[in-house]
Amino acid sequence: MSRRVLVVEDESLIAMLIEDLIADVGFQVQHMTATVDAALSALAQGDIDLALLDVNLAGTPSFPVAEKLIERGIPFVFTTGYGQAGVPGQFSNVPVLQKPFRRAELEAALVACLPQQ
Repeated sequence: MSRRVLVVEDESLIAMLIEDLIADVGFQVQHMTATVDAALSALAQGDIDLALLDVNLAGTPSFPVAEKLIERGIPFVFTTGYGQAGVPGQFSNVPVLQKPFRRAELEAALVACLPQQ
């Protein structure tokens, strides 16, 4: 079964690359969004298993989306060029994938989000 991923990324070239990488590692991009509002709308549909969330969306922090994901119990990974330093302490337990990242790093981060069986 393919795991459905919400991708929140404001840079279109990076978003396309992520979409290809996610498919390559056996996951499915369910929603691709570039803003907090669009991500919250996609999340409201309730059809995702995990999320990949860029910290900075054209100058707007994506933390409202992160809070909603936590509230709904949906695992996610932050992506940022700043590494862990770009994430506030309240999200210190959320995995961070530092940009630029490679396919293997993305795959490892997504797999780590999945519930252990």
